[in-house]
Amino acid sequence: MEPAKDSPKIELPVIPSEKVRTFPKSPGVYLMKDSQGKVIYVGKAKNLRSRAGSYFLQAAAEEMRTRELVKQIADLDFIPTENEIDAILMEARLIKDIQPRFNSDLKDDKTFPYLQIRVREEFPRVEITRKPRRRGVRLYGPFTNTKQLRNALQVLQRIFQFRTCKLDIKSDDAKWRWFRPCLLHSIRQCTAPCNFRVTREDYRKQIKSLILVLEGKRSKLIRRMEKAMAEASAGLQFEKAARLRDEIHALQNIKLHKDVDADIQPEVFHFDPKKGLVGLRKVLNLRTTPRSIEGVDIAHLSGTDTVASLVSFLDGLPFKPGYRKFKVKSVEGVDDFASMREVITRRFRRLKKEEGLFPDILLIDGGKGQLSAAVSAFETLGIQPPTLISLAKQEEEIFRPGESESIKLSKHSAALRLLQYVRDEAHRFAQHYHHTLRKKKITEDS
Repeated sequence: MEPAKDSPKIELPVIPSEKVRTFPKSPGVYLMKDSQGKVIYVGKAKNLRSRAGSYFLQAAAEEMRTRELVKQIADLDFIPTENEIDAILMEARLIKDIQPRFNSDLKDDKTFPYLQIRVREEFPRVEITRKPRRRGVRLYGPFTNTKQLRNALQVLQRIFQFRTCKLDIKSDDAKWRWFRPCLLHSIRQCTAPCNFRVTREDYRKQIKSLILVLEGKRSKLIRRMEKAMAEASAGLQFEKAARLRDEIHALQNIKLHKDVDADIQPEVFHFDPKKGLVGLRKVLNLRTTPRSIEGVDIAHLSGTDTVASLVSFLDGLPFKPGYRKFKVKSVEGVDDFASMREVITRRFRRLKKEEGLFPDILLIDGGKGQLSAAVSAFETLGIQPPTLISLAKQEEEIFRPGESESIKLSKHSAALRLLQYVRDEAHRFAQHYHHTLRKKKITEDS
């Protein structure tokens, strides 16, 4: 017997493990639902199909928390985003709004990171915190991954150039007019309110633009910027129009960049970097506590492909946007002294030409010979060097120009540990670059 023509169409039950195969391979947020259609878990993904699909693999069933979640999944859905950063921000907003049962650990636990903007400050600072304030802030989160949040914040800082320092800046305090901005200003990642290089009004516009992105209103911000760009162009303000054009392009193509050479930046330290900086002030007899340190190292293998690294530390921590790498061009064979002389010359000639910011301390990996080569480079350039020191690895001695006696610190000294950290990071970065070039050469020759 044929079924009646007006009989209702039977809806087949959704099979989550099959539905996930229809998800796109692009960024977004996925939502797991129970049999009542209630969202029980929210997650983010660079590749929605791969990440959401991983919950239905055999390996996931072996993990207790995932196993309990998968048992409850009756359906799942996704919300696409244009990039990974949007996915990170949307995940945090949805968790806060929906409070899914399997994200419950994030709802009230203050050990998870938040993004906090101190909006009541004249020049609001932007910071990551695990102890958010209750008043005077715009709070976003909690976020599930500190490293991803830091990476996202760094990308946003390149566009909006907000400050992340802990300075208490007041417009009626004249001392800030003589304050020296940090490296972030010199590489155009901060507009330097600490030196009043941006007005209070313009800086707060930067923060308002950031807030629009954090709240998922990027398209609205871009429309505003396009209107402002057209007005600037019509008013013959071509420099302003070009700056807005570049910012719009950056917003439209925003994405997470890998850290320099995809290396993991350490987040756990066996010493207090701040104590290390204070210790260096005392040991080196400096007038003020240093903030920026650069370290230089030379690397070569079997007398070929000599390279150098320059690493940058800000407030005692690695500042990877400031890392640089060099191919030594003028030196044949193994000559660390000549190689050091070339690298220092190239680095500081460019800084002088571009009126860039010199580090407070320049650390050379090596002994008296390497240090003398660096001194020679500055003499040739006719430049007054920053505080210049070298660290010899065998005895961990600190050498200074013009001083025959080395400085020997306790191996437990925070100052020494900080210098070792800079030196070792410069060595690691140089070796990594060298091996990358060697691998590339082998591939090309094969």
